Amino acid sequence: MKKIKITLIRGLAGKKERQRRTIKALGLKKIGSSVIRKDNPQIRGMMDSVSHMVRIEDVKPVKSAKGE
Repeated sequence: MKKIKITLIRGLAGKKERQRRTIKALGLKKIGSSVIRKDNPQIRGMMDSVSHMVRIEDVKPVKSAKGE
């Protein structure tokens, strides 16, 4: 399954409580903090609601030496 990296780039000061809860649910705490999540419709919906506060990047899968 595809994964994405979400980074918080804007602070929570002055933001609506719903946006603060969405950021917390994504697992972000401070400006500059990042998390890697599976790319699914639920996460995409959360990101859309706070898109002005986060940066989204695709994570390329890493091939292991064992070929897994």
